[in-house]
Amino acid sequence: MTPLYDVAVVGYGPTGLAAASLLGRLGHRVVVCERWPGLYGLPRLTHIDDETARTVQAAGDVDEALRDSSMCQYVWVNGQDEILVNIPANPDGPMGYPDHISMYQPDVESAIDKRLRAYGTVDVRQGWAVTGLDQDDDGVTLRLRGWNADAVCADGPHDEVRARHVIAADGSRSGIRELLGVERQDLGFNELWLNIDTEWLRPQPPEFARGIQYCDPARGHMTINIGHTRQRFEFAVLPGESREEMAAPETAWRLLRQYHDLGPDDVRITRQLVYGFEARIATRWRTGRVFLAGDAAHTMPPYLGQGACSGIRDATNLAWKLHQVLGGLSPDTLLDTYESERRPHVTALTHAAIGLGKVANTHDAEAAAARDGAFFAGKVPPPPPFPPLRDGVLRQGSDAPVGTLTPQGRVRLPDGRTGRLDDLTGYGFTLVAAEDPTAALGPERLARLERLGCAVVALDTVADLDGRHGEYLQLLGAVAYLARPDFVLFGVAADRTDLGALVDDLDAALSGTVGVAV
Repeated sequence: MTPLYDVAVVGYGPTGLAAASLLGRLGHRVVVCERWPGLYGLPRLTHIDDETARTVQAAGDVDEALRDSSMCQYVWVNGQDEILVNIPANPDGPMGYPDHISMYQPDVESAIDKRLRAYGTVDVRQGWAVTGLDQDDDGVTLRLRGWNADAVCADGPHDEVRARHVIAADGSRSGIRELLGVERQDLGFNELWLNIDTEWLRPQPPEFARGIQYCDPARGHMTINIGHTRQRFEFAVLPGESREEMAAPETAWRLLRQYHDLGPDDVRITRQLVYGFEARIATRWRTGRVFLAGDAAHTMPPYLGQGACSGIRDATNLAWKLHQVLGGLSPDTLLDTYESERRPHVTALTHAAIGLGKVANTHDAEAAAARDGAFFAGKVPPPPPFPPLRDGVLRQGSDAPVGTLTPQGRVRLPDGRTGRLDDLTGYGFTLVAAEDPTAALGPERLARLERLGCAVVALDTVADLDGRHGEYLQLLGAVAYLARPDFVLFGVAADRTDLGALVDDLDAALSGTVGVAV
């Protein structure tokens, strides 16, 4: 009989890696199905934010993952090198990391892969393509065939795996999405750019230690540092230029010399290909027991650096909700909140990325001049802040900023252990209170929190070394806040008498009881 896993993850990029590791950390039996025989080994993404770094911390050794990373400022200039937008990097974001990080993707993937293989509950099946699926009331059966990397087709032996739920993180050309018959909405952004990844053969010049978007109507182009030793260059493909022409090595060297005065003595090219930048969102993210995540569910232009970050947010949102349902702690309807929470958030980011993409892809000189004039006159508003979650597993009915992100600082526990908050409390719900809430909650509510795996942090006994959590409570005007495993603020307690109601409302939200939006 085919073994039954709790979750099958299809695809082993950043979204699949994060999902598999978080579920494995929670003790679930997970199988990963990935057609390629090994990790990709090259950087497709180059930027993450501090929220994503915090998820990497939960899923792997974050210090190993970010060993060749650096803070990244992002500047937008016009064809005359005049600054249109300057997005500075904060070295100490609220999550405990810089808010803009340039990093080397293979380091991140290797660190997560190493961690999840150590759990003993995650089977990684590389070299297997999913060719079919069948669902029933109890689970999903995935039909597999061995993947022939040389012929780029599935012509090997047959096998199958069975799981209670499936996360399809198999990319923008998702085979699972196709098997499910799910369409995508095209938001109307389609541009071709040449991508050139390089390694420095000499110390990285200071002028390259940041991201620069050149909004030149003659040819848009950009460069961004990948940590300290690597650099990415991208160039818009102009009308009349073919993919074949742009993929030729001599084209890369010509453009690097023309725009950056760089040649083979300065950098080594490690990857060169033409990318299609698009903006598409799947019409549904859940079909029975199968969930689309990452690029399988949504793609966006790269101008916000939020494509991979959004996929990893999908993974964190799904992982803790699947844990609740698989453990019998919540009904299956909790899983419907995955799409209702994530779709509006990623849609807003996609439209913001499209707006920036239009700035970067203005090819008409007259239109570009008008654009520049609007920027210089202060008529272009700055990019909007990231939206909060509006609906879902949130405590409603107060003025608290529920649906926004909670901070992470360094703390020292009463036993002397010191470190980042999440490393000491674990991956799960967290109740942070100004004072010990034991008496206010009582044994029954404390037992409920324990069943949820909720850590309780009392700042009168835990040293708040950075002052970050105490300052956050003051900002909230609250005596306690309750954070979800994906770092989202569920709700606050205005005073000690409200602590019990806060826990009751969490219980109601997770059980689908009327009274809290789910």
